[in-house]
Amino acid sequence: MIKFLDLQKITAKYADEIHDAVLRVVDAGWYLQGNENKTFETNYSNYIGTQYTIGCANGLDALIWIFRAYLEMGVMKPGDEVIVPANTYIASILAITENGLKPILVEPDIETYQIDDSKIEKAITDRTKAILIVHLYGQCAYTEKIGEICKKYRLKLIEDNAQAHGCLYKNQKTGSLGDAAGHSFYPGKNLGALGDAGAVTTNDEKLAEIIRAVANYGSSQKYVFQYCGRNSRLDEIQAAVLTTKLKHLDEDVALRQEVAKRYINEITNPKIILPKISNWKSHAFHLFPIRCTERDRLQAYLTEQGIQTIIHYPIPPHKQTCYKEMNHISLPITEQIHKEELSLPISPVISTLEINFIIDTLNKWK
Repeated sequence: MIKFLDLQKITAKYADEIHDAVLRVVDAGWYLQGNENKTFETNYSNYIGTQYTIGCANGLDALIWIFRAYLEMGVMKPGDEVIVPANTYIASILAITENGLKPILVEPDIETYQIDDSKIEKAITDRTKAILIVHLYGQCAYTEKIGEICKKYRLKLIEDNAQAHGCLYKNQKTGSLGDAAGHSFYPGKNLGALGDAGAVTTNDEKLAEIIRAVANYGSSQKYVFQYCGRNSRLDEIQAAVLTTKLKHLDEDVALRQEVAKRYINEITNPKIILPKISNWKSHAFHLFPIRCTERDRLQAYLTEQGIQTIIHYPIPPHKQTCYKEMNHISLPITEQIHKEELSLPISPVISTLEINFIIDTLNKWK
């Protein structure tokens, strides 16, 4: 079986460095909020191009703390609206509703799968306070038009960069394009930890201070609590592992891009809709999504042939049980994508033989 993502092989690629990093933490005897955290935050800020990185427990928390900090600052208040793409992982929506804010779902462009910037302005009301863009599948969602809309209506621009580590907009890293960005370092991400981990990046000093406090029980000074916070900290082992893997991120992304180029150039089956790429540097290929009107039959065929695939995602957020109040909404483009999408194996450790077999198998499908 060709695994969808072979995490064991990815970890083995840098095994000696990771072992050294973990041992360094164990020997130091300091496991939370120590030098490893400071080192990773500094290195990640330098990589992304922001003044501040605040490590936290996971990517969902990273997004939650951004909105929470804006509430504490008075920039937003409960009931305010946040524009967000309809075809995203549910974490993007959860971060909004967790803070008592209202998600306003906007359809994607069927060609790019990113939020359709031509539909954003129609969704703006006097309650709109932010746009949350999601660099879905690893492709940059930012456009100059989105930047102009934010300036025109004085909206905060927040990035969900969970899937796009190593992605560029022109010469700027995603995660530095807006007012703040949430990052996930879930093990399967382009930059993955050995467990859950996340971070916020921003150039806003006040926002960074509040996020650091609310993620630490609401405290910026020991036993003094300014906010009713939570415990959401990046531990030292994960920080050390991330520091190690960050050094190899651009190389790993380049390998993903090479796999994607082979898929796009060599998969010729007319039943399969391939991603359309206008700028290769603007896609970090966390995932390689194809579409097919017979998606389930295609997935079954690939499974029989020994190729593991995953659907991202079978049910869109507005049709989930937890959001019953949105179940009546019709979003045909989003719903079409969720019915047709299938992700092929892609990683920096997939072999040439495996790529050849996947391409050949897809081209033989009838």
